[in-house]
Amino acid sequence: MYTDTVLRNTGMRILISNLGNVEAERFITLINREPFDYTEWQQNLFEGMSVRELSKIAMQEYNIEKK
Repeated sequence: MYTDTVLRNTGMRILISNLGNVEAERFITLINREPFDYTEWQQNLFEGMSVRELSKIAMQEYNIEKK
């Protein structure tokens, strides 16, 4: 388990590397401004998708080739 500081720093690096500085800051502002229930969001995130579909998305995201 990460410490809070390590988790915060890692998260920021990931956001900035994927979104850029401006959009990462904008994302954080949106999260802080709006009420957000992470647990509810996670439960609904992949609703209606099969395990096969989720696997395909994950493999594409992480550039994993099917053997």
